[in-house]
Amino acid sequence: MEERLQKILSARGAASRRAAEGYITAGRVTVNGRRASLGDKADPERDDIRLDGVPVTAPEQRTYLLLHKPRGYVTTLSDEKGRPTVAALVADCGARVWPVGRLDLDSEGLLLMTDDGALTNRLIHPRHEVDKEYLVWVRGDVDEALPVLTGPMSLDGVPLRPAQVRPVGRRREETVLSFVIHEGKNRQIRRMCALAGLEVRRLRRVREGPIMLGDLPRGHWRRLTPEEIAALLRL
Repeated sequence: MEERLQKILSARGAASRRAAEGYITAGRVTVNGRRASLGDKADPERDDIRLDGVPVTAPEQRTYLLLHKPRGYVTTLSDEKGRPTVAALVADCGARVWPVGRLDLDSEGLLLMTDDGALTNRLIHPRHEVDKEYLVWVRGDVDEALPVLTGPMSLDGVPLRPAQVRPVGRRREETVLSFVIHEGKNRQIRRMCALAGLEVRRLRRVREGPIMLGDLPRGHWRRLTPEEIAALLRL
């Protein structure tokens, strides 16, 4: 099936669609030995598509899932205490996948699961600074807490990268905060809030890098789209 070249290059992780358009315009993309033009289409299964002379091949077949983790599940493949695990929620996916990072027992939301070790390391290593966004329902004096949360802060003697924190709503006596952080230290946001005098009532991860939780129901999972996989591989 023929598709626009920029879509093929993006889906295979070679470039974003915008960058791919620039490569095509610059004459760096060929199809079956012929220099391509913007607007050209090709069949990725049949045609020889190259960028700077290098074949643009499909990524190795891996499994990439997005799970909406409910509260009460541990982010492990097995648990010696017999608690429910996220592995049980994706047991029917057809592959042995593991969680990328963690969400503690009382937290919920977006959890990526895969069998791609290289991508796992890329996403969880702090030096890559992959944004993770959370919605956090808190009680306490938010006005006093915000300067503490967004200022210099350390956990276990290790300085944290500055967090982006802002109020996004209120519900009765609770304020909903948006947190964007890069690290994934154990119970990091809960500990940050405790240092700032806030009580966390609920915590949900809604974004990791370019991947959004959206309206996926709790306890359900879906496969990432080719575009989402390509976006992760470009990080």
